[in-house]
Amino acid sequence: MATMQEIETKAKAHAAARLALTNHVTLLNAEIEAVKQKRLKKLREAVATATETGDELLALVSESSELFKKPKSAVLHGIKLGFKKEKGRISFADEDQVLKLIRKHLPDLADVLIVTTEKPSKEAMNNLEAGQLKKIGVTVTADSDMAFISDPTSDVDKIVSALLKGASEAEAA
Repeated sequence: MATMQEIETKAKAHAAARLALTNHVTLLNAEIEAVKQKRLKKLREAVATATETGDELLALVSESSELFKKPKSAVLHGIKLGFKKEKGRISFADEDQVLKLIRKHLPDLADVLIVTTEKPSKEAMNNLEAGQLKKIGVTVTADSDMAFISDPTSDVDKIVSALLKGASEAEAA
């Protein structure tokens, strides 16, 4: 078993390593932000131009439905355009009335058309005491102590995980 002195020494080394990592991530974020700021104006202009040309194209297609009878769509310069059937929307004002009418007119389909959901709420059960949970047949698992280390002052782990994931995906490709 380690001594508290050995654990403290390792904690100090780990804190120094995390500080170095945090500094690298901070520099990287500053560089990324600088590049974003450098490119932001042109990016906004490009978005505005693409939105404007898209709106103009959609207006032309909308007023030219006779050109899209058969086929109903076309691909021009890599842009698919034309007309397509919209997905219909189902709505009803009175849910209870629809349920009654399903049971009356389509009783054989009621099991398919009517959804009944009843299940215990784990969120609510988290507020119960162990004795109460036992009475209702609920078992609590994985509630023992386990060793951990964390840096409560830093979000660097999330950033590093994202960077490492991106790097490993790039290497795999």
